[in-house]
Amino acid sequence: MSGPAPDPDALRRNRPSDAAAWSTLPAEGRTGAPPEWPLIDVQPREWDLWRDLWSRPQAVMWERLSQELEVALFVRKLAEAEQPRASVELQKVVRQYLDSLGLSVQGMLRNRWRITAPEQDDADDAPAPAAPARPSARSRLTVVHGDGD
Repeated sequence: MSGPAPDPDALRRNRPSDAAAWSTLPAEGRTGAPPEWPLIDVQPREWDLWRDLWSRPQAVMWERLSQELEVALFVRKLAEAEQPRASVELQKVVRQYLDSLGLSVQGMLRNRWRITAPEQDDADDAPAPAAPARPSARSRLTVVHGDGD
């Protein structure tokens, strides 16, 4: 994918490539149990990663797009890449999965996904103290009366 990733806050929004809408994902993540493991067998580390990934906000979209197999393959490759002496090629594959599944910032932008702001507590609802007014340039100047000498 060439060029910069889409920016949801761009000033110019009339490009044909912006026709696709942005999806807002819940900050609290996906609720419920993870889907059934789609591969033949699962190792303990893979199962831990699988459960963690399916609780993330991106998992809402993976479920909608039926990407269980892609996520499982990513989990398997990630578990392999964690091993000592993992190849650089394997690490590159993991990085590509991170982007395609929206687990990196670039991937989120390319998929046009954004995460809602987490809900704030009642204590956080108190208005922030107002910043002191900044004096104007004129008020900082002082008239100096001289003797005229």
